[in-house]
Amino acid sequence: MKFNKLRVIGFKSFVEPTEFIIERGLTGVVGPNGCGKSNLVEALRWVMGENSYKNMRASGMDDVIFSGSGNRPARNTAEVALYLDNSERTAPAAFNDSDEIQVTRRIEREQGSIYRINGKESRAKDVQLLFADASTGARSPSMVGQGRIGELISAKPQARRQLLEEAAGISGLHSRRHEAELRLRAAEGNLERLDDVTSQLEGQIESLKRQARQANRFKTLSAEIRAREATLLHIRWVQAKEAEAEADSALNQATVVVAEKAQIQMEAAKAQGVASLKLPELRESEARAAAALQRLQIAKSQLEDDANRILRRRDELTRRLAQLAEDIRREERLVSDNAAILSRLDAEEADIAEILADSGRHADELREAFEGAAAKLADSERVFAALTAERAEAAAGRHQLERAIRDLADRKMRLERQMNEANREFSSVAEKITALPDPDERRAVVEAAEMAVAEAETVIQAIEQALSAARETEALSRVPVDQARSKLNALETEGRTISRMLAAGAAAGQFPPVADELRVDRGFETALGAALGDDLESPLDPKAPAHWSGNGDGTSDPALPAGAVPLLNHVGAPAALTRRLKQIGLVADGDAMRLMNYLKPGQRLVTKDGAVYRWDGHVTGADAPSAAALRLAQKNRLGELESEVSLARDVLSEAEERLAMAGEAIRGEERKLNEARDMSRLSARHLVEARDALAAAERASGDLIRRRDVVAEAVNQLQSQQEDLAVQEETARIELEDAPDLTALDDRLRIQQAEVATDRGRAAEARARHESLNRENEARQRRIIAIGQERETWRQRAASAEDHIATLRDREEEAREEAAELEMAPDEFEDKRQALLNELQKAEAARRGAADLLAAAELVQREADHKAAIALSELAESRERRARAEERLVSAREKRQESESRIREVLNVPPHEAYRLTGLQAMQSVPDLREVERELERLKMERERLGAVNLRAEEEQKELTEKLEALIRERDDVIDAIRKLRGAIQSLNREGRERLIAAFDVVNGQFQRLFTHLFGGGTAELQLIESDDPLEAGLEILARPPGKKPQTMTLLSGGEQALTAMALIFAVFLTNPAPICVLDEVDAPLDDHNVERYCNLMDEMAASTETRFVIITHNPITMARMNRLFGVTMAEQGVSQLVSVDLQTAERLRETA
Repeated sequence: MKFNKLRVIGFKSFVEPTEFIIERGLTGVVGPNGCGKSNLVEALRWVMGENSYKNMRASGMDDVIFSGSGNRPARNTAEVALYLDNSERTAPAAFNDSDEIQVTRRIEREQGSIYRINGKESRAKDVQLLFADASTGARSPSMVGQGRIGELISAKPQARRQLLEEAAGISGLHSRRHEAELRLRAAEGNLERLDDVTSQLEGQIESLKRQARQANRFKTLSAEIRAREATLLHIRWVQAKEAEAEADSALNQATVVVAEKAQIQMEAAKAQGVASLKLPELRESEARAAAALQRLQIAKSQLEDDANRILRRRDELTRRLAQLAEDIRREERLVSDNAAILSRLDAEEADIAEILADSGRHADELREAFEGAAAKLADSERVFAALTAERAEAAAGRHQLERAIRDLADRKMRLERQMNEANREFSSVAEKITALPDPDERRAVVEAAEMAVAEAETVIQAIEQALSAARETEALSRVPVDQARSKLNALETEGRTISRMLAAGAAAGQFPPVADELRVDRGFETALGAALGDDLESPLDPKAPAHWSGNGDGTSDPALPAGAVPLLNHVGAPAALTRRLKQIGLVADGDAMRLMNYLKPGQRLVTKDGAVYRWDGHVTGADAPSAAALRLAQKNRLGELESEVSLARDVLSEAEERLAMAGEAIRGEERKLNEARDMSRLSARHLVEARDALAAAERASGDLIRRRDVVAEAVNQLQSQQEDLAVQEETARIELEDAPDLTALDDRLRIQQAEVATDRGRAAEARARHESLNRENEARQRRIIAIGQERETWRQRAASAEDHIATLRDREEEAREEAAELEMAPDEFEDKRQALLNELQKAEAARRGAADLLAAAELVQREADHKAAIALSELAESRERRARAEERLVSAREKRQESESRIREVLNVPPHEAYRLTGLQAMQSVPDLREVERELERLKMERERLGAVNLRAEEEQKELTEKLEALIRERDDVIDAIRKLRGAIQSLNREGRERLIAAFDVVNGQFQRLFTHLFGGGTAELQLIESDDPLEAGLEILARPPGKKPQTMTLLSGGEQALTAMALIFAVFLTNPAPICVLDEVDAPLDDHNVERYCNLMDEMAASTETRFVIITHNPITMARMNRLFGVTMAEQGVSQLVSVDLQTAERLRETA
């Protein structure tokens, strides 16, 4: 298949339909950063089945849809179509019927992706396998994206093996093997579940057999329980009816009592009403007298309160006059002290002003001395700072050299330690490599484990065949058991039916019929029944109204005609029937009419079919057997059934023994199969452990070898670093010897430091004197201002004191006047108090008289109320008794209705018909309720002990047996599928190993050639490490660029790593050329010289293979070597456009011009 064209619509920045033509040769894609070049590569990978949105540089797969720009709205869909040339018919068979294959992937926002191949919807897996079979794909090594070279360099050997798989063309095989392994694990899991299910079904079948035996007992118990329940419900219904009648009678009596009590209560209420008519007037009179008394008491309390208030006010005025006198005296003292304080403040202000006048001249002298000392100090500090800087610079240079020497010494010691550690590690690695177990021993263990697994599989197959044969034998043995059990059940059922019929007939009368005493030969029941008829129902008991009795031996009775055999010869009967049976002759059908003419009176002939011919010419046909004949036939049949049942039980026992033996054989084979499977699993686990041990040993060996190489390289680097340190240390020591001496600088610095200290002390002393004088003058100025403020304050205080004294004198005068008025108030209050006391005595006497009258009336009222309350209580009690009687009646009626509902619910009959279901006789007394309950409880417990009885046990057993047989067939199919899957996986592994080994040799040869071509010399090789199995091994690269020793890829420089990775990728192409190769800025880390080599190699590969190369680049050299160029521009922000130019056509046009 050849890639022809890529069509993009709405994918990332390509919003408009864009076609990218892919032709043979080198196709370049150029453009500035961020214009969308890599979006073309991602579109190609996306349509080839890439499902990781991270690999699409997105936070979700919907992000590949155009999200809009400043001028364009967002799209809801994106579509990428890839057109493949299939004219050579190299596609898989499913798609090999057309010259062109169109693969399309369309995504709709929040709806997911849809794949189509030639317009037909397909799975993502089908698309991935289509490209995998063509040695390409979304994650193929032929799709070299940005950073892919770096990933290949830093990849682990196991990850690099993917390149070999692509070269061998086994990516599709690898995917199919993984799918087959998943199916194998699923099939093994299904097999284990089938084994569990079959074991469970076998247990269920055995359980159903036990349940079937319980079903008959359950039915019998259920019938007895129904009869006991009917008896119990009937008894409860009768008792409920009796209780209802009693409750109705009690209710009628209670109603009569209520009527009597109601009449008594009405009379008491009338007397109570008459007594209560006088109470309101008396209560009103008593209330008026009490109100008048209360008003007088309130007036008395108010008068006393006013007197107390006046006395308190008088005392308060006395205290206030004393306080005012004290305040006046205090204010007068304050006015007298104010003049002395003002004179003292004037004297202090004059002293401070005189001192300030004298301090001006002294302040100027101190300022001039301070300024001179400060200038001298500044000159000294300037000289000291210069000396300090000079000395610091010299010291810094010397210290830097000394520190450098110390650092070099430390580094030298560290390198020596690292060298020692590296040497020790190298020795340790060498010892570990020597001590590693021999991989051949591990391989031998793996081979032995594989043989054990194969042997276990063989044993399992043999046991499964034996188990299948045992199951067939068990199935064949089950048929006779079922047949014998069915026959036995039929015979037992027939016997029970006949026994019940005979028992029902025997229970119909008080005296047992004579038929029960007869023994009739088989086949003669009909003849006997026809001959005797209803006489067989007569008993032998003489107490019966109609019965048989002995009447001689019949020696004088006439003999039967010749040819007639007495029926007595075939019947064993009591003596009372002997004479009758001797006169009944048994004849053939053809002889009956002929012999009837010879019968004597009382004689009769009977045929075996039941036709009766009497001596008087009456003939009864043999149309239907009589009830007595049927009863006799049933008795004979019951006797035969006993022997047949015994024989059937013996046959069933033998068949069950054979079935049990077959089941035991199955269980034995199943135990063997389980043991064999356990052994197989153990062998498989040992095989996995052996393989893991082999892989671990091989990995350990490979890791240790790589570690040894790394340590050796580290030792070489440490030696080189030690040589460099020795040179640096020697240079630093020479520079230290040439550095200036610091002793002279230290002496000069100490002298200047002493001079600066002296000048600094003088300047500080002058500053202190100057600042001290300034502070004192400022304090004196502040004190003068404070004295002025204090003087004004004392003057204001003096004026305020005089005003306050006047105010206090006025208040004192007002208090004296109010005290004089209060002196006369007590006499007035005493007169008012005496008048109120006289009125209180009169009101108290009036209230007492009204209260006595009211008390007498209330006494009468209470007696009437008491009688009315007693009558009302008795009436309520009688009504309550009537209510209880009504409740008892309702409860009894509800119980009766509940009993009737229960009868209808449980027995499904009217209540009066429940007795019919009890099984009691008409005149039989009803049993005790408790005895019935105990019997019912016993039957229920017995039925409960049976547990859950499955009445469909036999049908369910048959269904489960059929299901078990189907599961066994499915298990055989699963085992066959597992065998086929294991064979397929082994075939895929074998083919993959062969193709991978062949591809490795070819890739290694191409890699060595390309490495030499790209580097202009040197050697390189590929190695399979970590495992002897090529499918599990890792790929290691050993390279030796020109002029260097062999080393692993990670120890090469950046450019060397890039060229080595390119050589490996191109070696894979040459081994199994992919239809397309995409190189996204692969030449970025290369210089111009190596870019020329890279381009030459691209030209060579394009000419020697059918691979179509798409190269994204920014390098002008690479652009010039392309056959055609596509430019990606972004004229509109966020929207990419594609333009193209064919460089070969342009060159031809230029040459023509």
